[in-house]
Amino acid sequence: MKPVMMCDSSMLLYLPDDVFAIVSKSFTPRDICNLSLCCKSLNALVSSEKIWLTQCEVLGIVPHKDLVEWRKGVSCYKALCRFLLKVQPLIGIWVHQNPELGNVVYVMPGFVSVVGCRIIPQELGPLGMEEGPILWASVFEVVADFDGSAMFFLHGREKGIDYIYPGSAKSIDKSCNILLLEVEPEQNKNVSTLLQSKSFVYQSGLELSRKVGRSNSDICRSKIVMGNEGNVTFSKLAFSDRRKLLEVTTSQVRQKVLDTVIGPLFPRLRDDEENFQKDLVLLRERRLLLSRIYKLSSSEIDYKENSCEVVGITQLDLDDDLSRVVPDSLAGEEDGDTQRIKRKGIHRYFWNSLKHILGRSNSINDSHSASKKLTTSGEIRHARLQEFLKLGNTIRLTLNASNVKLSSYRAWPNMHDSRFALYKLPLRVPGADQEYAGLWGGAFGWPPGKPSEDKPGKALFFLLLSYEEFQGQQLLIATKILEGTHYVLHPNGSAMFIANINEPSSEPFPWNTDADSLPVNIKHAFTGEGIASGYGFRYPGSKPGSLFVFQNGVIAFIWKESGAVLTLQRLNLQDLLKKGERIPSLPPIANFSYLTKSYSNVFAGFPTSSNSLSSPRFALTLTCSFFHFEISPQSMHILIAL
Repeated sequence: MKPVMMCDSSMLLYLPDDVFAIVSKSFTPRDICNLSLCCKSLNALVSSEKIWLTQCEVLGIVPHKDLVEWRKGVSCYKALCRFLLKVQPLIGIWVHQNPELGNVVYVMPGFVSVVGCRIIPQELGPLGMEEGPILWASVFEVVADFDGSAMFFLHGREKGIDYIYPGSAKSIDKSCNILLLEVEPEQNKNVSTLLQSKSFVYQSGLELSRKVGRSNSDICRSKIVMGNEGNVTFSKLAFSDRRKLLEVTTSQVRQKVLDTVIGPLFPRLRDDEENFQKDLVLLRERRLLLSRIYKLSSSEIDYKENSCEVVGITQLDLDDDLSRVVPDSLAGEEDGDTQRIKRKGIHRYFWNSLKHILGRSNSINDSHSASKKLTTSGEIRHARLQEFLKLGNTIRLTLNASNVKLSSYRAWPNMHDSRFALYKLPLRVPGADQEYAGLWGGAFGWPPGKPSEDKPGKALFFLLLSYEEFQGQQLLIATKILEGTHYVLHPNGSAMFIANINEPSSEPFPWNTDADSLPVNIKHAFTGEGIASGYGFRYPGSKPGSLFVFQNGVIAFIWKESGAVLTLQRLNLQDLLKKGERIPSLPPIANFSYLTKSYSNVFAGFPTSSNSLSSPRFALTLTCSFFHFEISPQSMHILIAL
């Protein structure tokens, strides 16, 4: 009698852990979690650290050696996999139309985190692109907590002081193509915030009519106005309201970055093992401090009390809160100066900020009738903002990574002018049929790599190469995403050149040797057209040229008429940034998304490589002995010993 073969899931229990770890490479994290629900034995099997380490490796975000180091910062590999799975869609290149020189933010792994780094429009230094430090500024970071949850920190600089702005990174779509900086209301009964439950006091009926100029009937009509739209989201608010909400929220959740401790955002390359290990020590300390700050700081603002009579924002009463947060040295003083700090510095600041958000001054509100109907666009906008704020009792800064339907032209997305957003560029992996796809960088001139003696500073260009089918021909399109000139010469997102891969070029290459005086070895040559000047800025014309591909991987496009040559090489942005040099960031909102139309280098006033921050990858972190925050811009500084 033949033995009965077992074909059910129980066979998995007989596999050694190492073998099952190999088998689990074909599973998704969801599959692993589903297996754990089958029975206790399978739950114990898939709880193995080896299984979840394999899942982390399959994601391909960081190599095995780095995963081992990252594991020391979380509770288990399962928690680490949870974090990596959440932030994986953020990895890549994000852009915005403004400024026209280029707004490129590259999101890369940090240390148990991902970091958004803006590449600064710049010229090539005397050492060239590979050896010389590339300038960058930090935009944001998403850090893993001990349980694998995500902590969001926006970076910014105001009046010469560096800040971080804690927030939420709850919504990250797996196929996100747009990053939005938003403010989100939510219900939270146990809020540990900068301002406790009496920060924003609400009043009812008659008092509201006097100070805000709206009656209960107006609120009912506002609900009718909003009824067809459902819940009011941040994106449905007017641009001015969204901007003011972001300004007020960032001003309240910001945490000053003290210069007593310096730590890197990511480690150096492993080639320098000694400094790499030193960086890891600093990174662990910095991450623990960020986790403590995130839990103790105000990433939420409690702006109303739970009350059935709540109908609108009327005044701010912070005296009860000050008695809890002001140090004894200040609380014991009862002179007039202290009272002025309390009432004028804090009360007036919050109230004036909210009045600006609501778009109405006291004088206008007093002159309006409480029963006036919502007929103007301003009143409808006001009602929409009221409905948005009533969705919760706290508001917080939020990173929203969504997938929206976007049209594009030659790989460049068509962007909204009024969204605080970054747009993801589709970065193709080079393949047999798309050999030259990906990110390339270089400058005008030959030989490539280093500036010449007569022109020591050449503008650095970043181009995204992608393929497109047109009338049966395969076109290679080089889209400009960064230009290092002082004043823009080529529109952001325009095609620097287009080459027809199906049509070889018979044009000769003008030079016989490269930068090392070695003979030039041409692999392929294609006909094409390059961007021309003098035909209008937004839709420039084009002139004929040829694209040359060399055996060493360098490519060069030559304009036939002028003889100008643009030489490019494939880039590894992660390695370049690890060898790069960090400069100060812009103010927080503009640092995330620069919406102002500009044709010059908005970073031109920042330090160069000779006088920028003391270390290329370093960001100032916070000391563990004190926790600092600001309540108002009138220098009401409160320092609390932890």
